[in-house]
Amino acid sequence: MNIGLVITTLGREQELRRLLRSLEGQLTTTDVIVIVAQRNLEAVRKLAREFTALTCEIVVTTSPMGASRGRNAGVEALPAGVDYLLHFPNDTTWFPPGTIAGIRSTPSTASAGALTVTDENGPKFQLPAPGTPLDRWNVWTVIEMGLVIRRSVFTMIGGFAESIGTGASTPWQSGEATDLLLRLIRSGQADSFVWLPAETSIGGISDPHGLSNVERRRKLRTYARGFGRLLTNWKYPLYWRAAALAGGLLFGVRYRSSFQAADGWWVFVGRFEGLTGHCFGTTLSTAVDR
Repeated sequence: MNIGLVITTLGREQELRRLLRSLEGQLTTTDVIVIVAQRNLEAVRKLAREFTALTCEIVVTTSPMGASRGRNAGVEALPAGVDYLLHFPNDTTWFPPGTIAGIRSTPSTASAGALTVTDENGPKFQLPAPGTPLDRWNVWTVIEMGLVIRRSVFTMIGGFAESIGTGASTPWQSGEATDLLLRLIRSGQADSFVWLPAETSIGGISDPHGLSNVERRRKLRTYARGFGRLLTNWKYPLYWRAAALAGGLLFGVRYRSSFQAADGWWVFVGRFEGLTGHCFGTTLSTAVDR
């Protein structure tokens, strides 16, 4: 099973160095890492050359801004003719020993799968038990850096939608993995989707890590916009949309280990904007800028 790791980055060297160092001893000569540097391209190229201990090929390229654009460009930069098992770590991700072996154990018959993503507070989502069918209700537990998918399937369903997700040119700053998997379900390719065992997990940081109050609430609002827009675009029941909107107010309480109670207001506003397709204010920021 050939692994294709596609990493989109704003050029954060310290985080990339930790990620690449964590992969030492886990990859083989048939695996490939593609780093899509949307800033600091030359610095990232220099950093990649340091990792001679990695026996796999490291490709460094660039793309227009936006995580979805970067991931799509990274897949295109992989050597042609090989049906890699794709994985999309953030540049703040790292791989505990044995993680790549766990990813590589994905059944050859699987179209896609998901692994557990952890941060300083524990698992970001509790994944369904292995054997549970992927459907439009549990699809929300899969986030970008927890996704594995065959290159042929990824290409067949059109890759990530570049109009949504972190850094996109629209207000809808999240949901690219969910949208991709909803298209996978629609294509009829989801029957072979697998939930990898909990011991196959990657490390990461919580969403508000290192952000000021203003930055954190901006990120929450823009992510919530993307969530609400998907609920409307994919025609989720009205009761589900209403529950999601009301639940936004309690977001900061529910996740109080990472957020403040007042943060729920910004989630509520963002979800309302996404559900209605109407954004308040004249300046619409992307989720992150550093």
